[in-house]
Amino acid sequence: MTLLIFILGLALGIGFCWWQQRQRQRQLKRMLELLPAESTDNSFPLVSQLRSAIAILIGDRAEIKEKLNTTRQVLQVAPVGYLQVDEDNRLIWCNEQARQLLQLDRWQPGQKRLLLELVRSYELDQLIERTREQQQPAIQEWVFHPACIDGAAMGEVRSLTLRASSLPLSHGQVSVFLENRQPLVELSQSRNQWVSDLAHELRTPLTSIRLVAETLQGRVKPPESRWIEQLLQETNRLIELVQNWLELSHLEKNPSKSLTYQSVELRSLIESAWQRLEPLAQQKQLSLAYQGPDTLSARGDKSRLIQVFLNLLDNSIKHSPPQALIQVKVTPTQKAGIDSDALVEEESFIQIDIIDSGSGFSASDLPHVFERLYRGDVSRYRAPVSGGSSALGRSSGSGLGLSIVQEIVQAHSGTVRARNHPETGGAWLQIQLPHPTAVSSE
Repeated sequence: MTLLIFILGLALGIGFCWWQQRQRQRQLKRMLELLPAESTDNSFPLVSQLRSAIAILIGDRAEIKEKLNTTRQVLQVAPVGYLQVDEDNRLIWCNEQARQLLQLDRWQPGQKRLLLELVRSYELDQLIERTREQQQPAIQEWVFHPACIDGAAMGEVRSLTLRASSLPLSHGQVSVFLENRQPLVELSQSRNQWVSDLAHELRTPLTSIRLVAETLQGRVKPPESRWIEQLLQETNRLIELVQNWLELSHLEKNPSKSLTYQSVELRSLIESAWQRLEPLAQQKQLSLAYQGPDTLSARGDKSRLIQVFLNLLDNSIKHSPPQALIQVKVTPTQKAGIDSDALVEEESFIQIDIIDSGSGFSASDLPHVFERLYRGDVSRYRAPVSGGSSALGRSSGSGLGLSIVQEIVQAHSGTVRARNHPETGGAWLQIQLPHPTAVSSE
């Protein structure tokens, strides 16, 4: 009996050991399945395979860590700022440029703090959220106003124009590259101021040249008189260019102060602008097609708004083929907006579309058509007006017309957009102005 119990216990012990061995083998196999296939070799025992795979993974981890350190060293000396946040918008890492641009003195490497605690920038926060939600790269440019706790140093704190390019990463993380655009902004402002000062100084001598040319015009007989006429045309064009630049500079410096608000009826305003340009339109047998309400008013400066339509309709006349139609569509509409209480509300505005049938804008010109002195495609901006008495007439624009249009529209809290119409193939200028009901009384 004792022998039987001994044999039974031995069998149970052997069975239990065999079961434990099987369990260990299954665990090893499951662990090996989690490892890369190329890191294991089926010709070795499982324990040896696991040891080999772990050694390979340790080597890979060391290599990845080395690459990460190299990448961070490169980013540390990069001329652009870089920062990375996790799925909870906590700052994981940033380079020295980002620390300087965003003044992240309170953050230390290894910390994970909410970015909003360190940088009070609504635009940067919204850019990160939009990138994470849409899982698409995004670009945002804004003026960053650094927070200043020390009142004594407040006068030394300077605002910066920043451009951020964001990229979605795995696990909800987002990386952001920051570019300091302030030197370019200051350079552009300095250039514009220099040109404005030069334009101001040119007004007096140009006026004197025009007076001399007008005096000679009645005294010089043909065929020499045609040179006086050409001199007078070019002088008038220079005076117009100088005046447009000075006007543009004035609008940019004091956009709201240069406006006199009143109720303006749009259809009569557009028709008034067309009547002034009708002699030019008749040379090419062009006609205007108005589509929209007969009585729709906007609140704005009448003289400035009529200047907008004069510039846009003049461009359409220049670049439309003979016997073509220029369309003007006026549409009161609404778009959804979000107020401070996160409640959806409707925002009223008036949309004005001016469409011609010309050659349109080239793809390379479209991003620059509102830039000052940008002339773009020579074939578009120097095409002679048919029936004109001179090849040097109004056809060669100053390159400031659309810039003035943009400044006036923006001064009215509106927007203007240029593109090509899908049906006519010509230029399509779209203006959006606030509806009078959405504009507070002055």
